Amino acid sequence: MADFRLIADRIAEDIVTGRLGPGQQLPPQRWFARRHRIAPSTAGRVYGELVRRGLVVGEVGRGTFVRAAPAVAQGRALIETATSAPVNLELNYPSVAGQSELVAASLVPLLRADVLTEAMRPGAADGTAAARESAARLLAVPGWRPDPAQLLFTGNARQAIAVALASLVRPGGRVGVEELTYPLVKEIAGRLGVVLVPLPGDAEGVRPDALAAVHRAAPLSALYLQPTLHNPTSSTMSERRRGELGDLVVALGLPVVEDRIWSFLRPDAAAFAAHAPGLTHVVDGLSKRVAPGLTVGFLVVPEGRAEAVGAAVRSGGWSAGRFALEAAVRWTADGVVRRLVEEKQADAARRQAILTEHLTAHLGEQGAVGTVGAVGAVRTDPRAYFAWWELPAPWRADTFTAAAAAHGIAVTPGTAFAVDPHRTPDAVRLGLASAPEEELAWALRTLAAVAAGGPPGSGGG
Repeated sequence: MADFRLIADRIAEDIVTGRLGPGQQLPPQRWFARRHRIAPSTAGRVYGELVRRGLVVGEVGRGTFVRAAPAVAQGRALIETATSAPVNLELNYPSVAGQSELVAASLVPLLRADVLTEAMRPGAADGTAAARESAARLLAVPGWRPDPAQLLFTGNARQAIAVALASLVRPGGRVGVEELTYPLVKEIAGRLGVVLVPLPGDAEGVRPDALAAVHRAAPLSALYLQPTLHNPTSSTMSERRRGELGDLVVALGLPVVEDRIWSFLRPDAAAFAAHAPGLTHVVDGLSKRVAPGLTVGFLVVPEGRAEAVGAAVRSGGWSAGRFALEAAVRWTADGVVRRLVEEKQADAARRQAILTEHLTAHLGEQGAVGTVGAVGAVRTDPRAYFAWWELPAPWRADTFTAAAAAHGIAVTPGTAFAVDPHRTPDAVRLGLASAPEEELAWALRTLAAVAAGGPPGSGGG
């Protein structure tokens, strides 16, 4: 029987040497199997191996194509600069005028020798009493306030996600996630030996009937959700949907990891944890509220789990530094976090206005978010720092990403968020937070023109 890896090696060589060019479509698997005199199942494994190596992208109903843009590096999770593009709409960290000065002023008292001596001590998984009380106040929303006794701390929110999953799921376990999810969750799952199971959803996120069906077919060990300002689509679950899912997970006894990292932009949205407090592990942090390099991860665990999850924090070396905790307490008490949150909420609204003026205004006659026109459809929330752009045919995500890069603009292809590598959306995520407003406006105008012109060789523009 033919070794599928050797066949994949030959196709990979054709791609690397340029015999198969970027964007070129591979033949249907059955035709490929006949040509190479192999079984259709072996052809499927060849194509799967090429997808795994990041050389091709498979699209249900359209076929398999040589990537026109490099795959997003695993583990980078859209948090590190990995592009030389002048305008980066991939990186997505908000910053406002006077942010550094505001943060610095609040840190001055920590530099006293007596205070600094205490702040330089090793941090514990449960932090300090002051940190727990401060974090509980910060994370509270209408209908839900965490118990300080159930709060743990990590170096950042990404570590909090890893801790929660490591404490809940054994290697080989199955975790239900939205069909599009935060890229780092895929990396964490791979390192933990956890299988991610995409759950069908709608405009509000995971459907309860879909979750029930998947769990009935093969039990899940946990569920990871972004119910407020889901990344990348910006969708937010209604209270009705949260209640329905909450009732279901309670009935199933299914633990939940609720990622609330962007929830500070939607203070009106309650926590999912209010509907299933005995099962929900809430993840949040300061990276978006304050700054990416000055962060603490928060993890609120159900009653009775603090000790077990704290052990996972310690064994992974993920405890927050004591200095960072002391700084977080001061930023919260001094009103620095509250002020930065208010300014970033206003900043996000301004950037959404720029998005509307320079991109979504080109979507047909209505010019409204979500309408379809010459440049596709945009899904977003007027309070979000990102937007999900469903591209017009015949654009594909990787070819559009390459075309954007050729104009000096970095965007994130939908493949970075897709859990199923064979169901890759023809969409890109636009990060609105990092580029200066003038550059953001120019980039959006340029991308609208690129989309309307069509891909090379399509007969457009």
